[in-house]
Amino acid sequence: MPDAWDVPLLTEWLTGFRDAVDQAGEELTALDSAIGDADHGSNMRRGLAAAVAAVSQAPPADCGAFFKTVGMSLVSNVGGASGPLYGTLFLRMGTVAGTAGTLAIQLFGECLQAGLDGLVQRGKAQPGDKTMVDAMLPAVRAYDEVAADGGPMVSALTAAAQAAAQGRDGTTPMEAKKGRASYLGERSVGHQDPGATSMTLLFETAAKVFA
Repeated sequence: MPDAWDVPLLTEWLTGFRDAVDQAGEELTALDSAIGDADHGSNMRRGLAAAVAAVSQAPPADCGAFFKTVGMSLVSNVGGASGPLYGTLFLRMGTVAGTAGTLAIQLFGECLQAGLDGLVQRGKAQPGDKTMVDAMLPAVRAYDEVAADGGPMVSALTAAAQAAAQGRDGTTPMEAKKGRASYLGERSVGHQDPGATSMTLLFETAAKVFA
């Protein structure tokens, strides 16, 4: 069982994320219909299809190039707020990964933290604002705890996926403070955030790569 990412495994992750979003596209659209533009599912489907095509047609030479290709594809092909947010996440991961051919557990954790920092900076969202940050922040923390204890990659990613799902579920009773959902005020309460939902799929598919 591998214990570090390389370009083929990153491609497997991206492809799995595309497939998961494809299967959940109607759910994502329904969630976004309640508190947003009703386009999160369709936008993510289009952007991930373009990203998978980009890395398949011209396989990146290293992990940093992989993340940068994905990030630019998402920025160019995903409309609304999701494109810049997910694009920034992957671009920041690419900056940390650099020319590395493999990403072991510590370095991948640094990539995740850089992606989270970029997401927060771009969206200016804080925990509790009912955004994708509410899924990614606990996921990165859970990953780091396992990594600090010397656990393997699969355990760190499994813990991250579970924490992301808990964070996603925790957005339902929140009142939105950012994005179009914030226009609804108290009426946004009772609806699961679509961005936190797709973010959870990202971590769940990462865990499956090493399972």
